Amino acid sequence: MTLRYIAIDWGSTNLRAWLFDNKSCLDKRQSEAGITKLKGASPLAVLAEITAGWRDVNTPVIMAGMIGSNAGWKIAPYLPCPVALTAIGQQLMPVAEQVWIVPGLSIERENNINVMRGEETQLLGACHLAPSSLYVMPGTHCKWVTTDSSTILDFRTVMTGELHHILLQHSLVGVGLPEQQTNTDIFSAGLLRGIENPALLPQLFEVRAAHVLKALPAGFISEFLSGLLIGHEIAIMTKQIVSDTKQPITQPITIVGNPTLATRYQAAFNHLQLSTQQVEGDTAFLAGIRSIAHALAN
Repeated sequence: MTLRYIAIDWGSTNLRAWLFDNKSCLDKRQSEAGITKLKGASPLAVLAEITAGWRDVNTPVIMAGMIGSNAGWKIAPYLPCPVALTAIGQQLMPVAEQVWIVPGLSIERENNINVMRGEETQLLGACHLAPSSLYVMPGTHCKWVTTDSSTILDFRTVMTGELHHILLQHSLVGVGLPEQQTNTDIFSAGLLRGIENPALLPQLFEVRAAHVLKALPAGFISEFLSGLLIGHEIAIMTKQIVSDTKQPITQPITIVGNPTLATRYQAAFNHLQLSTQQVEGDTAFLAGIRSIAHALAN
């Protein structure tokens, strides 16, 4: 059976679209018309523009991301966890003829209140491509997700990426710095510091002091800070996952996201002697949309 469908990743600042025929990508397009940049245009008009020439009345469009938030086209309700993986594709929000938005996921209990929107589609794909009991999804807000073979059990969010940006751009840590450069050794030094010392807050000012006293080259503050934050996240969250699940981490951890950032997390897990496997973020997203499209067709 030939299945032609359109996958949409519609975030706050960008919109990306892919036209598929089964597993073959026929075309892809990108726009800066994220939900915060519509400039008065309706989501339906923007969708029509970016998919021009792609659709007929029978072509399904499956969208994920902030388009389903309270600032988007229509709120796609959060599915409370634990939730079956199959439920994501079974509870889509219809917004137009043959156009749906993927629901987000939520956790609401005394020791964990959390939401995700967009990552659930990547997660659905990653579960097919690289099965695991623990998925780590680095980014602005890193998600740590525990599953079994059929169910999303729990997840937590760590604001590592956003904190790195805030500290460099809007705090004393970043004042007076030159253009930043990459350096694996300096990243690794920060990583080791973050893993070995759980007291993060005092160390943040030490990053500033190290720059002032020239103990750390000014051009590599971002690298050291990145390592420090990721190391701290890995150290704290692996303990949290063990506490939540009441069992050790034994399976390879699936890291889902940008390959450069995923490799940084992989280096951190290597320090703890935990094995990993990687899935590129777009690959996971498109695999997730594909599974939903095929479920709709059946």
